[in-house]
Amino acid sequence: MLNPQLTINCAGQLLSLESPVVMGIINVTPDSFYQGSRTLSVDSALAQAEKMLREGARIIDVGGMSTRPGADLVTEEQETSRVIPVIEAINKRFPEVHISIDTVHGSVARRSAAVGAGMINDISAGRMDPEMYATVAELDLPYVLMHMKGTPKDMQQNPAYENVSLEVLDFLIAEVGKLRELGVKDIVLDPGFGFGKKVEDNYELLKNLDVLNIPGLPLMVGVSRKSMIYKPLNINPEEALAGTSALHLFALMRGAKILRCHDVKEAMQTIKLWKMLQ
Repeated sequence: MLNPQLTINCAGQLLSLESPVVMGIINVTPDSFYQGSRTLSVDSALAQAEKMLREGARIIDVGGMSTRPGADLVTEEQETSRVIPVIEAINKRFPEVHISIDTVHGSVARRSAAVGAGMINDISAGRMDPEMYATVAELDLPYVLMHMKGTPKDMQQNPAYENVSLEVLDFLIAEVGKLRELGVKDIVLDPGFGFGKKVEDNYELLKNLDVLNIPGLPLMVGVSRKSMIYKPLNINPEEALAGTSALHLFALMRGAKILRCHDVKEAMQTIKLWKMLQ
């Protein structure tokens, strides 16, 4: 297996990925698919961030728009009003933490960076805002490049692939080329589990995750409590923690360097046990 890049530069703070790290999810939204991730005030977001950091998270990912299947996009103004006070407060209270902004809008990324975000997590790979790639290059921040077929509104309307692993790989390689031409240095790859993929597509992609281990590009995996877990088990997201941990272990064995999740303590426990197997 090829060794991915071990360090990324988050606004002047180096984040080592020599050992896998956890990205904790904070959704400043009323409608994210997992109720436990929703925070509707700055105080509740701070409390959630404190808990995640205490449990071992190295990155806090703040989002102001639900990207669940069928979700509508919110305006940039509405998204900004949700995330900026939270990022600002987290950065002030916990200056050591790496904050990621989960957005498809370059303007939101820019304003978030101004108040402390050191990473941009874009589910759309720049397709929802033609200025996103240029904005990332200008800000000189790490960029999470994710594969998604369609948009959150329509992505689960019968997505189809001939070979999901190779199609995702080809897409990521092409987009990395565009970003490199603009001078983007630190790129994290996200296969986009659950984004325009059927349940069986997700498992095929996870099974072949090591195919995506491109030299110098660390892999992030976001499977936490998703339908690829709860649908086959005939449960709901609230009951999907054990399944999440099982898939986290498999992802680590296939080279994942960042686990994006709702449950930091359990993800850190999984990483610890994975290390015991090395």
